[in-house]
Amino acid sequence: MIKVASYNIHKGIGLDRRRNPERVLDVLNEINADVIALQEADLRFGSRQGVIPPHLLESHSDLGAAPVAVRPGSMGWHGNAILVRKTAEIVSSDALHLPALEPRGAVTASIRVNGGPLRVVGMHLDLSGLWRRRQAAAVLAYLDACPERHPTVMMGDLNEWSAGRGCLRDFGRSFAFAPTGPSFHARRPVARLDRIMVSPGLRVVEAGTHDSAAARRASDHLPVWAALEPA
Repeated sequence: MIKVASYNIHKGIGLDRRRNPERVLDVLNEINADVIALQEADLRFGSRQGVIPPHLLESHSDLGAAPVAVRPGSMGWHGNAILVRKTAEIVSSDALHLPALEPRGAVTASIRVNGGPLRVVGMHLDLSGLWRRRQAAAVLAYLDACPERHPTVMMGDLNEWSAGRGCLRDFGRSFAFAPTGPSFHARRPVARLDRIMVSPGLRVVEAGTHDSAAARRASDHLPVWAALEPA
């Protein structure tokens, strides 16, 4: 069994408008997942430092960041990062350029967790439906070009409100969606903007939205999670 999760941490700014990386780490520890895809994990301007300082991640969690950052001091690529339990092995990782009017990207890592291979893709797609579909096509093309056909989980803030349309329909041709539930807005979640998708070869055993008191304060999104096993 592998537990995965996706969390838009809103650059560490909670509903009280304060930036508090320790509070984000508290939520990550509550989730207790083997792999977590983060969105908005870096500051947007300047040197784009990671929201969670490396020493805090090391000392206050059992997670390590996959090496996908391009800028020194960043945790991810265009805010996307992948955290992996320290007992797992990161075999390879990469930053993906996505077509966009504003900077957008995705990140990927191939890992060995609980004895088996797993490919993970984390993403934060555009606010425009047209660009979301182009970005989905770029991610799927990247996966089609991978020589190794590992079981794959894709996670992130897809910014798609309508089920069965747009990029969700595109992804749904090859991937199954975990029934995670609404995640936005954290104060009163009604929209399923955050998604977890699995390839053939993986089965969703259980899934949900992590709706704790800490999660309702730490970001404007709630984390989503899924427990997976080989199909």
